[in-house]
Amino acid sequence: MSKGVLLVNLGSPNSTSVKDVRNYLDEFLMDPRVIDLPYLSRALLVKGIILRTRPKKSAAAYQKVWTPEGSPLIVHTRKLTKKVQAQLSIPVQMAMRYGNPSIASAIEALSEKGVSEILLVPLYPQYAMSTTETISVLAHKIVKKKYPHISLSELPSFYNRPDYVKLLAASIKEYYKEGEYLLFSYHGIPERHIYKSDVTREHCQINDICCNTLSPAHQYCYRHQCYALTQAVIKELQLSPAHYSTSFQSRLGRDPWLQPYTDATLERLGKEGVKHLAIVTPAFVADCLETLEEIAMEGKETFLSHGGETYNCIPCLNDRDDWAKTLASWIQKWQQK
Repeated sequence: MSKGVLLVNLGSPNSTSVKDVRNYLDEFLMDPRVIDLPYLSRALLVKGIILRTRPKKSAAAYQKVWTPEGSPLIVHTRKLTKKVQAQLSIPVQMAMRYGNPSIASAIEALSEKGVSEILLVPLYPQYAMSTTETISVLAHKIVKKKYPHISLSELPSFYNRPDYVKLLAASIKEYYKEGEYLLFSYHGIPERHIYKSDVTREHCQINDICCNTLSPAHQYCYRHQCYALTQAVIKELQLSPAHYSTSFQSRLGRDPWLQPYTDATLERLGKEGVKHLAIVTPAFVADCLETLEEIAMEGKETFLSHGGETYNCIPCLNDRDDWAKTLASWIQKWQQK
């Protein structure tokens, strides 16, 4: 069988225009695995409320981080794809779950190259229904409908792969300054997503007890995987408990999301006398709006305005050579099967 690889990230609007941002947010927020409400309730919320005001605000935020080459997320993913491709003998395509290039167009491109077996690689270290699951569901739907000759397999979440943990720790160490408090800020998700992803239907209680008690639920538990990655990286960095913590960013709406919230944590740390802070965002492998605007800009303002003195935002892995090499090595192992 002829093999190929599909790397998939979240996505970005085509431009920073309000129209393009609205179209992107419409596709993104109408995904039932992102806002998991019945269709009519979701449409009322998204089309009737959010899309009336949010596109203009989001467009202004995108304008702050947009590069001459385009969206940072797409630029970094494109560069990563080229570096991975250079190390492989099989075709590699990139796609975005929302926006362009689409998953459908990438699968079509692989099919035209004669590929009959695809490795789907969601570019998220942790599993979540609003990231890896929605990518998987859409890719399988497209293949089943249009390309029945193609078989599709998936790279599992890689938050606990030793080589990934060492790589992430090494990348942090390059920017981290001794004496800084290190905050791990992961993208938040609604608490109900944790319960919905619990395959045991009884294990998850959204606390440290269930997250530290071995269970089949951990394979799909976003909270467990975030805290497990923090602990694994901290072990590599050899930081004491007093010098780090974990928080969750980017909440939307009034429903309870995973806590503690990053903005509240930054405010609290500043008030408690933390003067020098480094922040890392390990739910992302590529810098994007949430890391560059929400964390690097808004987060800095929050921390410094509440007593902090220095704020060190550590970049994502982006297209680092060691990250591209590690990702290529995982693909090569699959290729050899």
